[in-house]
Amino acid sequence: MHHRTRDEPVHDGLTKRTITAVREALEGRRRGTALLLPLAGPAVVVSVAYMDPGNFATNIQAGARYGYALLWVVLLANIVAMLFQSLSARLGIVTGRNLAELCREHFPAPVVWAMWVVSEIAAMATDLAEFLGGAIGFSLLFHIPLMAGMAITAVVTYGLLLFERTGFRPLELVIGALVGIIGFCYLLELFIAPIEWPSVLRHTFTPSLPDAPAVMIAVGIIGATVMPHALFLHSGLTQARVAPRNEIERTRLLRFSNIEVVIALSIAGLINMAMVITASGAFHQGFPDVAEIESAYRTLVPLLGASAAGIFLVSLIASGISSSVVGTMAGQMIMQGFIGFQIPVWLRRAVTMVPSFVVVGFGMNATEALVVSQVVLSLALPVPMAALVWFTSRADVMGSYRNRPLTAGFAVAGAMAVLALNVVLLLDTFGVTVPGLG
Repeated sequence: MHHRTRDEPVHDGLTKRTITAVREALEGRRRGTALLLPLAGPAVVVSVAYMDPGNFATNIQAGARYGYALLWVVLLANIVAMLFQSLSARLGIVTGRNLAELCREHFPAPVVWAMWVVSEIAAMATDLAEFLGGAIGFSLLFHIPLMAGMAITAVVTYGLLLFERTGFRPLELVIGALVGIIGFCYLLELFIAPIEWPSVLRHTFTPSLPDAPAVMIAVGIIGATVMPHALFLHSGLTQARVAPRNEIERTRLLRFSNIEVVIALSIAGLINMAMVITASGAFHQGFPDVAEIESAYRTLVPLLGASAAGIFLVSLIASGISSSVVGTMAGQMIMQGFIGFQIPVWLRRAVTMVPSFVVVGFGMNATEALVVSQVVLSLALPVPMAALVWFTSRADVMGSYRNRPLTAGFAVAGAMAVLALNVVLLLDTFGVTVPGLG
Protein backbone atom coordinates (compact mmCIF):
# COMPACT_ATOMS: atom_id res chain seq x y z
CA MET A 1 0.00 0.00 0.00
CA HIS A 2 1.31 3.44 -0.91
CA HIS A 3 0.94 6.33 1.53
CA ARG A 4 2.38 9.73 0.73
CA THR A 5 4.94 10.82 3.28
CA ARG A 6 5.97 14.03 4.97
CA ASP A 7 8.77 14.54 2.45
CA GLU A 8 6.52 14.48 -0.61
CA PRO A 9 5.77 17.93 -2.06
CA VAL A 10 2.50 19.74 -1.87
CA HIS A 11 0.85 20.06 -5.26
CA ASP A 12 1.78 23.33 -6.95
CA GLY A 13 -1.84 23.96 -7.88
CA LEU A 14 -2.45 25.51 -4.44
CA THR A 15 -1.33 29.00 -3.46
CA LYS A 16 0.85 29.45 -0.37
CA ARG A 17 -2.11 31.03 1.45
CA THR A 18 -4.31 28.05 0.64
CA ILE A 19 -1.58 25.62 1.69
CA THR A 20 -1.26 27.41 5.02
CA ALA A 21 -5.02 27.33 5.52
CA VAL A 22 -5.15 23.60 4.68
CA ARG A 23 -2.34 22.85 7.12
CA GLU A 24 -4.12 24.78 9.86
CA ALA A 25 -7.30 22.80 9.16
CA LEU A 26 -5.50 19.45 9.26
CA GLU A 27 -3.71 20.42 12.47
CA GLY A 28 -7.03 21.29 14.13
CA ARG A 29 -6.37 25.05 14.33
CA ARG A 30 -9.46 26.03 12.32
CA ARG A 31 -13.16 25.67 13.05
CA GLY A 32 -16.45 25.89 11.16
CA THR A 33 -16.52 27.35 7.65
CA ALA A 34 -12.90 28.48 7.89
CA LEU A 35 -12.00 24.81 8.33
CA LEU A 36 -13.93 23.45 5.34
CA LEU A 37 -13.40 26.13 2.68
CA PRO A 38 -9.64 25.55 2.07
CA LEU A 39 -10.30 21.83 1.66
CA ALA A 40 -13.32 22.24 -0.61
CA GLY A 41 -12.94 21.69 -4.33
CA PRO A 42 -12.82 18.06 -5.53
CA ALA A 43 -16.45 17.18 -4.70
CA VAL A 44 -17.66 20.53 -6.06
CA VAL A 45 -15.94 19.83 -9.38
CA VAL A 46 -17.28 16.28 -9.52
CA SER A 47 -20.82 17.41 -8.62
CA VAL A 48 -21.02 19.06 -12.05
CA ALA A 49 -21.37 15.56 -13.54
CA TYR A 50 -24.71 15.25 -11.72
CA MET A 51 -26.07 18.47 -13.23
CA ASP A 52 -25.11 18.00 -16.87
CA PRO A 53 -27.48 18.49 -19.83
CA GLY A 54 -28.37 14.79 -19.77
CA ASN A 55 -29.92 15.36 -16.35
CA PHE A 56 -31.90 18.28 -17.74
CA ALA A 57 -33.55 16.09 -20.37
CA THR A 58 -34.34 13.23 -17.98
CA ASN A 59 -35.67 15.47 -15.23
CA ILE A 60 -37.83 17.50 -17.61
CA GLN A 61 -39.40 14.31 -18.91
CA ALA A 62 -39.98 12.98 -15.38
CA GLY A 63 -41.62 16.19 -14.16
CA ALA A 64 -43.70 16.82 -17.27
CA ARG A 65 -45.12 13.31 -17.48
CA TYR A 66 -45.44 12.29 -13.82
CA GLY A 67 -45.42 15.50 -11.83
CA TYR A 68 -43.72 15.02 -8.47
CA ALA A 69 -44.17 11.23 -8.41
CA LEU A 70 -40.52 10.39 -9.23
CA LEU A 71 -38.82 12.80 -6.84
CA TRP A 72 -37.97 9.90 -4.53
CA VAL A 73 -35.95 8.35 -7.38
CA VAL A 74 -33.77 11.48 -7.56
CA LEU A 75 -33.18 11.23 -3.80
CA LEU A 76 -32.27 7.54 -4.01
CA ALA A 77 -29.93 8.11 -6.95
CA ASN A 78 -28.17 10.88 -5.04
CA ILE A 79 -27.56 8.65 -2.01
CA VAL A 80 -25.91 6.01 -4.24
CA ALA A 81 -23.80 8.74 -5.84
CA MET A 82 -22.62 10.00 -2.45
CA LEU A 83 -21.44 6.51 -1.48
CA PHE A 84 -19.40 5.93 -4.64
CA GLN A 85 -17.90 9.41 -4.82
CA SER A 86 -16.80 9.14 -1.19
CA LEU A 87 -15.12 5.81 -2.00
CA SER A 88 -13.34 7.39 -4.98
CA ALA A 89 -12.15 10.34 -2.88
CA ARG A 90 -10.92 7.99 -0.15
CA LEU A 91 -8.98 5.93 -2.68
CA GLY A 92 -7.01 8.99 -3.81
CA ILE A 93 -6.36 10.29 -0.29
CA VAL A 94 -5.18 6.98 1.17
CA THR A 95 -3.12 5.58 -1.70
CA GLY A 96 -1.86 8.72 -3.43
CA ARG A 97 -2.98 7.07 -6.67
CA ASN A 98 -6.06 7.59 -8.82
CA LEU A 99 -8.34 4.78 -9.95
CA ALA A 100 -6.86 4.54 -13.46
CA GLU A 101 -3.28 4.35 -12.11
CA LEU A 102 -4.20 1.57 -9.70
CA CYS A 103 -5.82 -0.37 -12.54
CA ARG A 104 -2.57 -0.05 -14.54
CA GLU A 105 -0.49 -1.22 -11.56
CA HIS A 106 -2.64 -4.20 -10.55
CA PHE A 107 -4.16 -5.63 -13.75
CA PRO A 108 -2.55 -7.44 -16.73
CA ALA A 109 -1.67 -5.27 -19.73
CA PRO A 110 -4.45 -6.58 -22.02
CA VAL A 111 -7.05 -5.83 -19.34
CA VAL A 112 -5.61 -2.36 -18.79
CA TRP A 113 -5.75 -1.55 -22.51
CA ALA A 114 -9.33 -2.83 -22.76
CA MET A 115 -10.37 -0.77 -19.72
CA TRP A 116 -8.68 2.31 -21.18
CA VAL A 117 -10.48 1.96 -24.51
CA VAL A 118 -13.86 1.52 -22.80
CA SER A 119 -13.18 4.46 -20.48
CA GLU A 120 -12.06 6.71 -23.35
CA ILE A 121 -15.23 5.90 -25.29
CA ALA A 122 -17.24 6.71 -22.16
CA ALA A 123 -15.40 10.03 -21.78
CA MET A 124 -16.20 10.93 -25.39
CA ALA A 125 -19.85 9.93 -24.95
CA THR A 126 -20.05 12.05 -21.81
CA ASP A 127 -18.57 15.01 -23.61
CA LEU A 128 -21.03 14.56 -26.48
CA ALA A 129 -23.99 15.10 -24.14
CA GLU A 130 -22.34 17.98 -22.29
CA PHE A 131 -21.06 19.77 -25.38
CA LEU A 132 -24.37 19.46 -27.22
CA GLY A 133 -26.24 20.74 -24.15
CA GLY A 134 -24.18 23.93 -24.01
CA ALA A 135 -24.50 24.41 -27.77
CA ILE A 136 -28.31 24.00 -27.64
CA GLY A 137 -28.43 26.61 -24.87
CA PHE A 138 -26.40 29.18 -26.85
CA SER A 139 -28.38 28.41 -30.01
CA LEU A 140 -31.76 29.00 -28.36
CA LEU A 141 -30.67 31.98 -26.25
CA PHE A 142 -29.08 33.97 -29.08
CA HIS A 143 -31.24 32.59 -31.95
CA ILE A 144 -28.22 31.30 -33.87
CA PRO A 145 -27.61 28.00 -35.73
CA LEU A 146 -26.64 25.02 -33.60
CA MET A 147 -23.24 24.83 -35.29
CA ALA A 148 -22.53 28.42 -34.21
CA GLY A 149 -23.60 27.50 -30.67
CA MET A 150 -21.10 24.65 -30.76
CA ALA A 151 -18.31 26.99 -31.85
CA ILE A 152 -19.06 29.36 -28.95
CA THR A 153 -19.15 26.43 -26.50
CA ALA A 154 -15.80 25.19 -27.83
CA VAL A 155 -14.11 28.57 -27.39
CA VAL A 156 -15.52 29.17 -23.91
CA THR A 157 -14.69 25.70 -22.57
CA TYR A 158 -11.13 25.85 -23.92
CA GLY A 159 -10.72 29.31 -22.39
CA LEU A 160 -11.78 27.96 -19.00
CA LEU A 161 -9.39 25.01 -19.30
CA LEU A 162 -6.51 27.50 -19.60
CA PHE A 163 -7.15 28.43 -15.95
CA GLU A 164 -5.53 25.11 -15.03
CA ARG A 165 -2.16 26.47 -16.16
CA THR A 166 -2.12 28.69 -13.05
CA GLY A 167 -2.97 25.72 -10.80
CA PHE A 168 -6.15 23.79 -10.23
CA ARG A 169 -7.51 26.09 -7.50
CA PRO A 170 -8.58 28.90 -9.91
CA LEU A 171 -10.35 26.35 -12.12
CA GLU A 172 -12.11 24.90 -9.08
CA LEU A 173 -13.36 28.37 -8.15
CA VAL A 174 -14.63 29.00 -11.70
CA ILE A 175 -16.47 25.67 -11.77
CA GLY A 176 -17.86 26.39 -8.30
CA ALA A 177 -19.17 29.72 -9.64
CA LEU A 178 -20.87 27.96 -12.56
CA VAL A 179 -22.47 25.50 -10.14
CA GLY A 180 -23.69 28.52 -8.17
CA ILE A 181 -25.22 29.97 -11.36
CA ILE A 182 -27.11 26.71 -12.04
CA GLY A 183 -28.38 26.61 -8.47
CA PHE A 184 -29.39 30.29 -8.46
CA CYS A 185 -31.24 29.90 -11.76
CA TYR A 186 -33.32 27.02 -10.42
CA LEU A 187 -33.95 28.86 -7.17
CA LEU A 188 -35.47 31.65 -9.27
CA GLU A 189 -37.49 29.13 -11.27
CA LEU A 190 -39.01 27.78 -8.05
CA PHE A 191 -40.45 31.25 -7.39
CA ILE A 192 -41.85 31.51 -10.93
CA ALA A 193 -43.43 28.08 -11.52
CA PRO A 194 -46.62 27.09 -9.64
CA ILE A 195 -45.64 24.48 -7.05
CA GLU A 196 -47.62 22.37 -4.56
CA TRP A 197 -45.08 22.06 -1.75
CA PRO A 198 -47.00 19.55 0.42
CA SER A 199 -47.14 17.21 -2.58
CA VAL A 200 -43.41 17.75 -3.22
CA LEU A 201 -42.57 16.73 0.34
CA ARG A 202 -44.82 13.67 0.21
CA HIS A 203 -43.44 12.30 -3.06
CA THR A 204 -39.81 12.92 -2.06
CA PHE A 205 -40.08 10.33 0.70
CA THR A 206 -42.88 8.08 -0.60
CA PRO A 207 -41.83 5.64 -3.34
CA SER A 208 -44.38 5.14 -6.11
CA LEU A 209 -44.37 4.19 -9.78
CA PRO A 210 -47.59 5.27 -11.53
CA ASP A 211 -47.24 2.94 -14.55
CA ALA A 212 -44.80 0.84 -16.57
CA PRO A 213 -43.28 3.74 -18.58
CA ALA A 214 -42.55 5.47 -15.25
CA VAL A 215 -40.28 2.54 -14.41
CA MET A 216 -38.19 3.27 -17.48
CA ILE A 217 -37.84 6.94 -16.60
CA ALA A 218 -36.86 5.97 -13.05
CA VAL A 219 -34.29 3.56 -14.48
CA GLY A 220 -32.96 6.39 -16.64
CA ILE A 221 -32.60 8.71 -13.64
CA ILE A 222 -30.72 6.16 -11.54
CA GLY A 223 -28.79 4.54 -14.36
CA ALA A 224 -27.32 7.86 -15.54
CA THR A 225 -26.51 9.12 -12.04
CA VAL A 226 -23.17 7.44 -11.31
CA MET A 227 -20.99 8.67 -14.17
CA PRO A 228 -17.86 6.67 -15.15
CA HIS A 229 -15.64 9.72 -15.62
CA ALA A 230 -16.69 11.18 -12.23
CA LEU A 231 -15.47 8.05 -10.41
CA PHE A 232 -12.07 8.27 -12.10
CA LEU A 233 -11.78 12.03 -11.67
CA HIS A 234 -12.58 12.28 -7.95
CA SER A 235 -9.75 9.93 -6.97
CA GLY A 236 -7.37 12.01 -9.09
CA LEU A 237 -8.47 15.33 -7.63
CA THR A 238 -7.94 14.14 -4.06
CA GLN A 239 -4.57 12.52 -4.81
CA ALA A 240 -3.26 15.80 -6.21
CA ARG A 241 -3.91 18.05 -3.24
CA VAL A 242 -2.12 18.13 0.12
CA ALA A 243 -0.28 15.08 1.42
CA PRO A 244 -1.25 14.27 5.02
CA ARG A 245 1.89 14.05 7.18
CA ASN A 246 0.59 11.46 9.64
CA GLU A 247 -2.40 9.21 10.29
CA ILE A 248 -4.21 11.86 12.35
CA GLU A 249 -4.11 14.28 9.42
CA ARG A 250 -5.12 11.54 6.99
CA THR A 251 -8.13 10.66 9.14
CA ARG A 252 -9.13 14.33 9.36
CA LEU A 253 -8.73 14.75 5.62
CA LEU A 254 -10.98 11.74 4.99
CA ARG A 255 -13.61 13.15 7.35
CA PHE A 256 -13.51 16.56 5.66
CA SER A 257 -13.72 14.87 2.25
CA ASN A 258 -16.84 12.96 3.28
CA ILE A 259 -18.43 16.17 4.55
CA GLU A 260 -17.67 17.92 1.26
CA VAL A 261 -19.13 15.02 -0.74
CA VAL A 262 -22.35 15.15 1.27
CA ILE A 263 -22.66 18.95 0.94
CA ALA A 264 -21.74 19.16 -2.78
CA LEU A 265 -23.88 16.24 -3.89
CA SER A 266 -26.77 17.36 -1.67
CA ILE A 267 -26.73 20.66 -3.57
CA ALA A 268 -26.57 18.74 -6.86
CA GLY A 269 -29.47 16.57 -5.72
CA LEU A 270 -31.55 19.60 -4.73
CA ILE A 271 -30.90 21.16 -8.14
CA ASN A 272 -32.04 17.95 -9.83
CA MET A 273 -35.15 17.94 -7.67
CA ALA A 274 -35.74 21.58 -8.60
CA MET A 275 -35.58 20.58 -12.27
CA VAL A 276 -38.28 17.95 -11.75
CA ILE A 277 -40.38 20.29 -9.60
CA THR A 278 -40.30 23.19 -12.06
CA ALA A 279 -40.97 20.86 -15.02
CA SER A 280 -43.95 19.50 -13.12
CA GLY A 281 -45.27 22.95 -12.26
CA ALA A 282 -44.83 24.21 -15.81
CA PHE A 283 -45.75 21.24 -17.99
CA HIS A 284 -47.53 18.43 -16.10
CA GLN A 285 -51.07 19.75 -16.38
CA GLY A 286 -51.16 20.83 -20.01
CA PHE A 287 -48.00 19.55 -21.70
CA PRO A 288 -47.13 16.11 -20.26
CA ASP A 289 -45.39 14.97 -23.46
CA VAL A 290 -42.60 17.57 -23.30
CA ALA A 291 -39.42 15.50 -23.44
CA GLU A 292 -36.81 17.56 -25.30
CA ILE A 293 -34.81 20.55 -24.10
CA GLU A 294 -35.76 22.63 -27.13
CA SER A 295 -39.49 21.97 -26.77
CA ALA A 296 -39.30 22.64 -23.02
CA TYR A 297 -37.79 26.07 -23.71
CA ARG A 298 -40.35 26.96 -26.38
CA THR A 299 -43.21 25.83 -24.16
CA LEU A 300 -41.90 27.84 -21.20
CA VAL A 301 -42.10 31.15 -23.09
CA PRO A 302 -45.91 31.34 -23.37
CA LEU A 303 -46.48 29.54 -20.04
CA LEU A 304 -44.20 31.38 -17.62
CA GLY A 305 -42.80 34.20 -19.74
CA ALA A 306 -39.55 34.99 -21.52
CA SER A 307 -37.72 35.57 -18.21
CA ALA A 308 -38.34 32.01 -16.99
CA ALA A 309 -37.31 30.60 -20.36
CA GLY A 310 -34.16 32.77 -20.39
CA ILE A 311 -33.20 31.67 -16.87
CA PHE A 312 -33.64 28.05 -17.99
CA LEU A 313 -31.22 28.57 -20.88
CA VAL A 314 -28.63 30.34 -18.72
CA SER A 315 -28.63 27.36 -16.35
CA LEU A 316 -28.34 24.97 -19.31
CA ILE A 317 -25.36 26.89 -20.72
CA ALA A 318 -23.63 26.96 -17.31
CA SER A 319 -24.27 23.22 -17.04
CA GLY A 320 -22.96 22.44 -20.51
CA ILE A 321 -19.81 24.54 -20.17
CA SER A 322 -18.86 23.39 -16.66
CA SER A 323 -19.55 19.71 -17.33
CA SER A 324 -17.65 19.86 -20.63
CA VAL A 325 -14.62 21.32 -18.84
CA VAL A 326 -14.82 18.60 -16.18
CA GLY A 327 -15.22 15.94 -18.86
CA THR A 328 -12.01 17.07 -20.56
CA MET A 329 -10.16 17.03 -17.22
CA ALA A 330 -11.39 13.48 -16.61
CA GLY A 331 -10.34 12.37 -20.09
CA GLN A 332 -6.81 13.67 -19.49
CA MET A 333 -6.63 11.87 -16.16
CA ILE A 334 -7.93 8.60 -17.61
CA MET A 335 -5.37 8.61 -20.42
CA GLN A 336 -2.50 9.57 -18.11
CA GLY A 337 -3.51 6.95 -15.54
CA PHE A 338 -4.08 3.97 -17.82
CA ILE A 339 -1.25 4.33 -20.33
CA GLY A 340 0.99 7.04 -18.87
CA PHE A 341 0.46 9.22 -21.93
CA GLN A 342 -0.77 12.81 -21.96
CA ILE A 343 -1.71 15.05 -24.88
CA PRO A 344 -2.06 18.86 -24.93
CA VAL A 345 -5.36 20.18 -23.59
CA TRP A 346 -6.26 21.81 -26.92
CA LEU A 347 -5.83 18.48 -28.73
CA ARG A 348 -7.80 16.64 -26.06
CA ARG A 349 -10.56 19.25 -26.36
CA ALA A 350 -10.56 18.92 -30.16
CA VAL A 351 -10.73 15.10 -30.11
CA THR A 352 -13.68 14.99 -27.73
CA MET A 353 -15.54 17.63 -29.78
CA VAL A 354 -15.34 15.69 -33.04
CA PRO A 355 -18.37 13.42 -32.37
CA SER A 356 -20.53 16.46 -31.57
CA PHE A 357 -19.64 18.23 -34.82
CA VAL A 358 -20.25 14.99 -36.74
CA VAL A 359 -23.71 14.66 -35.17
CA VAL A 360 -24.71 18.21 -36.08
CA GLY A 361 -22.90 18.24 -39.44
CA PHE A 362 -24.82 15.19 -40.66
CA GLY A 363 -28.13 16.65 -39.47
CA MET A 364 -28.73 14.06 -36.73
CA ASN A 365 -31.27 14.78 -33.99
CA ALA A 366 -29.38 16.29 -31.04
CA THR A 367 -31.73 14.80 -28.44
CA GLU A 368 -31.42 11.33 -29.98
CA ALA A 369 -27.64 11.74 -29.86
CA LEU A 370 -27.92 12.50 -26.14
CA VAL A 371 -29.88 9.26 -25.65
CA VAL A 372 -27.26 7.22 -27.55
CA SER A 373 -24.50 8.77 -25.45
CA GLN A 374 -26.29 7.64 -22.29
CA VAL A 375 -26.48 4.09 -23.66
CA VAL A 376 -22.71 4.13 -24.23
CA LEU A 377 -22.20 5.33 -20.66
CA SER A 378 -24.38 2.48 -19.40
CA LEU A 379 -22.17 -0.02 -21.21
CA ALA A 380 -18.99 1.51 -19.77
CA LEU A 381 -20.21 1.96 -16.19
CA PRO A 382 -19.32 -1.54 -14.84
CA VAL A 383 -15.60 -0.88 -15.38
CA PRO A 384 -15.02 1.90 -12.80
CA MET A 385 -17.74 0.76 -10.38
CA ALA A 386 -16.41 -2.78 -10.04
CA ALA A 387 -12.79 -1.61 -9.87
CA LEU A 388 -13.60 0.99 -7.21
CA VAL A 389 -15.43 -1.43 -4.93
CA TRP A 390 -12.66 -4.01 -5.39
CA PHE A 391 -9.76 -1.66 -4.62
CA THR A 392 -11.39 0.06 -1.63
CA SER A 393 -12.21 -3.34 -0.08
CA ARG A 394 -8.62 -4.66 -0.28
CA ALA A 395 -6.36 -4.47 2.76
CA ASP A 396 -3.16 -4.53 0.65
CA VAL A 397 -4.34 -1.36 -1.14
CA MET A 398 -6.18 0.56 1.60
CA GLY A 399 -4.69 -0.89 4.79
CA SER A 400 -6.82 -0.02 7.81
CA TYR A 401 -8.91 2.31 5.62
CA ARG A 402 -10.43 -0.49 3.56
CA ASN A 403 -14.21 -0.76 3.43
CA ARG A 404 -15.88 -2.11 6.52
CA PRO A 405 -18.24 -5.04 5.90
CA LEU A 406 -21.33 -2.82 6.10
CA THR A 407 -19.87 -0.24 3.69
CA ALA A 408 -18.72 -2.98 1.33
CA GLY A 409 -22.18 -4.54 1.47
CA PHE A 410 -23.91 -1.27 0.61
CA ALA A 411 -21.37 -0.58 -2.16
CA VAL A 412 -21.87 -4.02 -3.75
CA ALA A 413 -25.66 -3.72 -3.42
CA GLY A 414 -25.59 -0.22 -4.91
CA ALA A 415 -23.36 -1.32 -7.77
CA MET A 416 -25.53 -4.35 -8.53
CA ALA A 417 -28.71 -2.26 -8.43
CA VAL A 418 -27.34 0.43 -10.72
CA LEU A 419 -25.90 -2.11 -13.14
CA ALA A 420 -29.16 -4.09 -13.19
CA LEU A 421 -31.10 -0.93 -13.94
CA ASN A 422 -28.67 -0.10 -16.73
CA VAL A 423 -29.29 -3.53 -18.25
CA VAL A 424 -33.03 -2.83 -18.16
CA LEU A 425 -32.42 0.56 -19.76
CA LEU A 426 -30.30 -0.96 -22.51
CA LEU A 427 -32.85 -3.70 -23.23
CA ASP A 428 -35.60 -1.11 -23.51
CA THR A 429 -33.45 1.10 -25.75
CA PHE A 430 -32.94 -1.77 -28.18
CA GLY A 431 -36.61 -2.74 -28.15
CA VAL A 432 -36.35 -5.85 -25.99
CA THR A 433 -39.45 -6.43 -23.85
CA VAL A 434 -38.62 -6.54 -20.15
CA PRO A 435 -40.99 -8.82 -18.18
CA GLY A 436 -43.17 -6.87 -15.79
CA LEU A 437 -42.57 -3.51 -17.47
CA GLY A 438 -45.12 -3.82 -20.23
